[in-house]
Amino acid sequence: MSMLRALMIGDVVGDPGLEALETRLPGLIQEKAADFVVVNGENAAGGFGITETAFRRILAAGADVVSSGNHVWEKRDFWPVLETESRALRPANYPPGTPGRGWVRLEKTAAGGRPVSWLVVNIQGRELMSPIDCPFRCFDNILAEQGPPADLFHSLYNSEGNLPAGLRGPGDIILVDFHAESTREKEALAWYLDGRVSLVTGTHTHVQTADERILPLGTGYITDLGMTGVTRSVIGMDPKICLDRARSQVLYRMECAEGTGGVQGVLAEIDGETGKTLTLERIFRA
Repeated sequence: MSMLRALMIGDVVGDPGLEALETRLPGLIQEKAADFVVVNGENAAGGFGITETAFRRILAAGADVVSSGNHVWEKRDFWPVLETESRALRPANYPPGTPGRGWVRLEKTAAGGRPVSWLVVNIQGRELMSPIDCPFRCFDNILAEQGPPADLFHSLYNSEGNLPAGLRGPGDIILVDFHAESTREKEALAWYLDGRVSLVTGTHTHVQTADERILPLGTGYITDLGMTGVTRSVIGMDPKICLDRARSQVLYRMECAEGTGGVQGVLAEIDGETGKTLTLERIFRA
């Protein structure tokens, strides 16, 4: 059995988050022998949006793919980068004609010289967020186009507990960043994709959850990866400004907190033959 290790890192928040990523991610990759790294960078530019400079810094720190979410549109200068850089993702379920793309397939050589095909899909939720296209149907369409033939849904309770035939091909490792507000919606998508992907990780709330688990058909899941930024903060932002907003209901512009940042995410050990996640470890490096 060949073992692959995927590292997924939560939302990078501002310069403190970028600095924390640059300081800690290279060592974390080496320590965990990570074969593939996905980093959510949608808040890397001052806490709102991402710039090309921030994108390049995240790649240089060790990311293979930079995912995002609803804040990816904050910096209009980044829109052309979404069109030209295949490793910069925006959520796939924005309507046709939206700049960029929501998935990428990359071939990368793993330890031992084995080539592996990684399919990374970035999707955005709709509950308590903008009512864009359905994330469930969006994923089905992507898998139908980019992966092996698959039913739109399958029994979670087949008699042997194995992946139904035809849901994935040899060497296909599928990672999903589901950028969503609703815990219910995140869990629902994970159950919907169980057995069809290796890993579903939630982003957006910046609060790392303690519910990492492996679903019955082998898909790893966590509701939220957390964030890469200042932990003595309110979701990476200055606590005083956040308190003033909450107490007065005046929408003062939030600013990144000052201080030393940390890195949060998960490491999944994946069976390279079946695509099932075998272990899932929550990561927090302060």
